[in-house]
Amino acid sequence: MMKRRSMLAGLAFAGLRAEGQTNSSPAQSLYIPKPQLVEDRKLLDDFMSEFSFADLVTAEPTVRITHIPVLLDRSAGAYGAIYGHISRQNPQTEAILAGRNAVVVFHGPHSYISPTWYAKPEAVPTWNFAAVHASGRLKAVTAEDALRDLLGRLIRKFEDPASAYQLDSLPRSYTSGLIAGIIGFEMNIELVEGKFKLGQERSEADKEGILQHLRAAKPETSLHDFTEGFYRQSTRGAGPRRL
Repeated sequence: MMKRRSMLAGLAFAGLRAEGQTNSSPAQSLYIPKPQLVEDRKLLDDFMSEFSFADLVTAEPTVRITHIPVLLDRSAGAYGAIYGHISRQNPQTEAILAGRNAVVVFHGPHSYISPTWYAKPEAVPTWNFAAVHASGRLKAVTAEDALRDLLGRLIRKFEDPASAYQLDSLPRSYTSGLIAGIIGFEMNIELVEGKFKLGQERSEADKEGILQHLRAAKPETSLHDFTEGFYRQSTRGAGPRRL
């Protein structure tokens, strides 16, 4: 009887401990079949640096997703760190201030793959893509000087190298008011997951068929064309369509 009570007490204590560990190290967030698993750190870092308009995903107190440009610092910690910022009006601010676990999702190119592109007719359609998930715990960046440094690094990454634009050249009376409306974050990466579903497990003939048809595929709508169409629709008074 005492052994049974001890066992039940132990299970209850373990359950309480598990409930209290909502900020424990992040678990795997992405299903990756073995042929699609990419673990080359340089390749993953290069991917995150190139496709740096990402999704910041948090699950506490509710699921929130914000689409933002981010900066990868490869030299920080064991796996690097990710920096970004969001509006203080964004409810996800709560997750940043509370130091919640987060996943930053990086999306690469993607495309429909027709079964007619393969050497044999016994095939089904699929969608090829590449994605990287970086997981870790958020740390708020709120001091004005630290935010200025973060913004400066982001601007240097995305601004044309020949551009003369400098955040510090603007009046502080102007930029301080804007900076007060954002909150920055730093996320030391604890887990990196790379999934490249590119048909790499298929035959050489199938791979050649994929490349041949992707080379000739119609390009996706550019941001210029999408924006121009949206402007025209708005000018006609229709406004954006609700989906």
